[in-house]
Amino acid sequence: MSLHAQPDRTAEADPDWPIPPLERLTLLCDEGSLNLVRSEAAGVAGGRVQPGDGVLGGHGRIGGRPVACFAQDARFAGGSVGRQHADTIVRVQRMAERGRMPIVGFVESGGARVDEGVAALDGYARIFAGNVALSGQVPQLTVVTGTSAGGGCYSPALTDFVVMTRRASMFLTGPRVVREVTGEETTTEELGGTRVHGRNGVSHFVVDSDVDAVFLVRRLIGYLPQHAGAPLPAYPPAAPDGPNPEACVPADRRRPYDVRDLARAILDAASLVEVAPHWAPNLVTAVARLEGRPVGVVANQPRRLGGALDAQAAQKGARFVRTCDAFGIPLVVLVDTPGFLPGTRQEGQGVIRHGAELVRAFAEATVPSVTVVVRKAFGGGYIAMNSKELGADLALAWPDAELGIMGAQQAVGVGWRRKLAAVDDPVRARDDLAARYAAQHLGARSAARQGCIDEVVHPSDTRARVAGTLDALG
Repeated sequence: MSLHAQPDRTAEADPDWPIPPLERLTLLCDEGSLNLVRSEAAGVAGGRVQPGDGVLGGHGRIGGRPVACFAQDARFAGGSVGRQHADTIVRVQRMAERGRMPIVGFVESGGARVDEGVAALDGYARIFAGNVALSGQVPQLTVVTGTSAGGGCYSPALTDFVVMTRRASMFLTGPRVVREVTGEETTTEELGGTRVHGRNGVSHFVVDSDVDAVFLVRRLIGYLPQHAGAPLPAYPPAAPDGPNPEACVPADRRRPYDVRDLARAILDAASLVEVAPHWAPNLVTAVARLEGRPVGVVANQPRRLGGALDAQAAQKGARFVRTCDAFGIPLVVLVDTPGFLPGTRQEGQGVIRHGAELVRAFAEATVPSVTVVVRKAFGGGYIAMNSKELGADLALAWPDAELGIMGAQQAVGVGWRRKLAAVDDPVRARDDLAARYAAQHLGARSAARQGCIDEVVHPSDTRARVAGTLDALG
């Protein structure tokens, strides 16, 4: 079955209504492939006994590939976690570890089951330990389908990709507790809805319905290996369906553009899936394909903050690079940045620490990577966006790109401040000095002569050069 096709068995389903846990798992897996485990393990809550104890676990196939999966059932004790409930999830985690296969969880939980006291907390601890044991070993994907509180938030945050449906929310303490402890009046949506977690990086994707979430997960699996060290899935190459890359970037350097259009002009048609689009939108992270092979894309977004990096963007980029590195996904880095955003706010947010983590992530990465400087790469941003000496296997630049410590106008303002103060027409003098500085120090060919980049390439040759290098590096 195609990873992108919707099975016929859902044709009559209402896409806006939450679907039961068993149907979620059935819809996730290839038709007829789902096998349940521990479905008859009985749990007690509030005097009621129910087989399964509010969670279903099992394994099946997605696109013919084995996966482990579980789905919490909020209809029994609010999906709260007790000993038996935790045992089922841990059992599925161990199957994923032993079978070296991805694991998908559908989460909707009121947290630890009050009836069971500290034993319920121990159940969560075992689940968290399982998440950590699987981290970097097999892909972990979580779909939050409703309200998840307390411990129900930590497990998703320990996984690789988190999807929330529009009706979902996550918070450590609910509105009632917040009101009692702090006096703050808030709602579930204001406290932990999709607008909150889509913008703070807790959730990587927001979709309208359970059905949409299922098919997004099926699509994401198509970019991921079965486990760390396994081959990446391969698909037939597809030529880009956009314009020539050069047409995506305005000749006027002051005009912004959408770097996603440029990425689509380089990558396989209809393959770009942006990750965490509403968190730090000045940096685009995405999975895509190039000549049929999965790649991770990290790109400055000139439409936001002029493509400048900040503390949030550095966190976002570092996390994504590490995920790609863990699962052997090569990196394509598109650079157009004036550097790191200055100011007291950024320093207060720890931009030094977070920027260093982005540098560390690229420097530690062992997967093949190609960096393309499109229009500019200045200062710390030049380094942090996977420069040649930081770790890029191939560093390219377009002919009109500029690379250096800072832009020409800023450099002249710093280095020739006294000279400019003594002339009759400082504006004209500054422009003349800036033009000479740019010609001598910032040009792509100057950077190539110094060995800072490997080659200057025409925009139309970018796809071929990047694809050829990644193919040669395996």
